[in-house]
Parts: sequence; C-alpha cells; structure tokens
Amino acid sequence: MSEKVEIEVDGHVLPISHPDKIYFTKRGDTKLDLVNYYRAVEEPLLAAIRDRPVLLERYPDGASGKSWFQKRVPSSAPDWLQTVEVSTPNGTTSDALVAHDLAHILWAVNQGCLGFHVWPNHVDDLRIADELRIDLDPSPGISFDDLRAAAVRTRELLAELGIDSAIKTSGSRGLHIYVPLLPEWDGYQVRAAAVALARELERRFPEEITAHWWKEERGQRVFVDYNQNAPHKTVFGAWSVRPKVGAQVSTPIAWDDLATVVPDELTIATVPARVAELGDPWAGMQPQSIAPLLAMSDADMAAGLMDAPWPPQYPKMPNEPPRVAPSRAKKD
Repeated sequence: MSEKVEIEVDGHVLPISHPDKIYFTKRGDTKLDLVNYYRAVEEPLLAAIRDRPVLLERYPDGASGKSWFQKRVPSSAPDWLQTVEVSTPNGTTSDALVAHDLAHILWAVNQGCLGFHVWPNHVDDLRIADELRIDLDPSPGISFDDLRAAAVRTRELLAELGIDSAIKTSGSRGLHIYVPLLPEWDGYQVRAAAVALARELERRFPEEITAHWWKEERGQRVFVDYNQNAPHKTVFGAWSVRPKVGAQVSTPIAWDDLATVVPDELTIATVPARVAELGDPWAGMQPQSIAPLLAMSDADMAAGLMDAPWPPQYPKMPNEPPRVAPSRAKKD
C-alpha cells in the first residue's frame, strides 16, 4: 500500500495518505477513488455547497469501519483552511469547516470524511437560511415508487404556489426536494414554511403522506420531515458520498428522470459519467420566496393549530404541543 500521494489543487499541495486503502468493499473503491470522484464533480458540488459550513462524518477505515461526527476542525489543520463559528441548539459553539473550494473538500476526505452534512446558510450571514429542504422519509412498508409519487405531489403543490423545486436522491432510501431562497428568512421561518407544506400535503393526500412527527402516528405513509429545516440542522449534501459499501451518491437529478432512476446505481463509479453527459440538473435554479408558505402557516395558526413538535435536543418552543409520544401521554 502506498504511503501517500500528493495532489495539487487550488494552489495547495495536499498529501493523500494511504490512497490504496479500501473505503467501499462492494467494488473495492479506494480512498484515492473517492478523491478522484470529488475532483470529477467539482463544479456541480461547489455550486451546491460552496461557502457553507459543513459537518464531517468521518470513517477513517472506510464505510464498513467505525465512525463519528466531527463538528470542530482540529488545531492541527493547515492555516489556509477556512472555518466559521457555528452553534448547536443548546448554544454550544464550534469552528466548522467551510466548503470554500475543492482543496477544503479533499482535505476533509484525507481525514476520512466520506460525505458532508451541509448547513442551509452561507458564511457571510449565518442568520439567514437560504434553502428550503424537504426530506421525504419512507416509513416501514413504503416503496421507492411511493416516494416518487410523494415527490411529484410535493412538486405540484409548490408549483401551484409559484415555487420551483429541484430534487436529489438521498444516497440512502429517501428523496430530498430543495428550493433556493431569497436571503430574507431565518431558520425558524423556513421551518414554519416546511411545517405548513407538510400539513397541506397531508390534508390533500392523507392516505399517502403524513406530517406527524411521532412514528406511532405515521402509519404506512411517506413522512415529510419538516424538522430538517430547524435552525442549526444539517442535511446530507448534494453530490456527497454515503458511508455505504456500494459508495452511493446523494445525486441531484432532473425531474424527468425521477420515474426511471435507480438510486443504488448512482455511485462514485457512475455519477461522474452522468455529469459529463447530462450536466448539472440544478444549474439555473433561482432564489425564490416562501411568502405563500408562510401565509399558509399563518392561516394554520389562526385556525387554532399549534406548532409541530421539535426534535428533542431543542429547547421548548412557544406554541409547541407537549413533547411526548401520544401513547405515552395517555399512560401518564
């Protein structure tokens, strides 16, 4: 096994240690294969995540090995590396890596980072959330065809409100729908918009889609995970590689491709050729307004609805219902 290779990128010489180490066992893809994948998708990758803070999911022995999330860039990092102070829901701060250029991405890959969990903020103003991220989460018994149908329903509702959307595979079992936003709203407002969207989808398609946070209430329906838009929340990034033995990629696709795409076939071995042939399906997306969704949220509140439940690590929020599963609440 080679000790290291050196790569020149963005004016820096990066050492890639143990480039022949197997990171993905299904095909034997190596650490250097992962580096070369990110080099091949540099343009669409940076178009999606440039100058956003990222959370690192480290697998130094590959996708089958031990892992941990790293919020803080270590003090041993090179002095050219850009970081930004971010905070958790309880107020703890850390210096997060900024996806400033490909050199930053490959530095993280050399640390054993496979994929990147991305903030919905740019570093020039972390108060502003400039992406709405709709996570369609399959409950037990939900097929990928069910997810496809829910994604189309979501796109149609957004279009009805005058909002264009883009879609990507999650790299796992779900689908993510994205809307780039004008820099006018914070994470609390974007989450409120996501709650309103989820509730309206459930009202229209109650047998297919749910906005219920508690798993015991979801049934066999697609869950619209509105809490992926909560402040300080990250989502697995576009073009990022999942820690799976097949090296699946969270891949942006055209809406026209949704009916035929097979997510498990979108890997570091296939996605570069796809990009070379089809380009970036998210290119040309323009920032938009969530005012129609916020109007729906206001209407729900005026009708007497409470806020939807927040994740457990967040402080208790105004107008939030009791943060306890309904079955447990009945026992209490």
